[in-house]
Amino acid sequence: MARIFSYRSIKLAAVGAVMALPAFPARAQVICGGHDYLVARLAEAFEEKRLGYGVAGEVAIFEVFVSASGTWTILMTDVKGQACILAAGDGWEDTLATAVGQPGG
Repeated sequence: MARIFSYRSIKLAAVGAVMALPAFPARAQVICGGHDYLVARLAEAFEEKRLGYGVAGEVAIFEVFVSASGTWTILMTDVKGQACILAAGDGWEDTLATAVGQPGG
């Protein structure tokens, strides 16, 4: 019997893989802590506010924080409230949502 392709199972596997990754070198180390603590630190240190979020099944929530100066952070929080900064940088640009295959999409 053919299996039905499911993006949800791929997302759950990807989240599990990210959570199981060994520690990165010191320069690229993932920073983890309580969700409220990390959000407060992003606000204090970088003036970042949550732009949006997405739910990865029943496993985690991914949030994007940005500042007016263009810094950005991607934060993943698991169901126990443990949060990790997965990526951060600068040069954030807001864009209008466009369909794939359309100019800018």
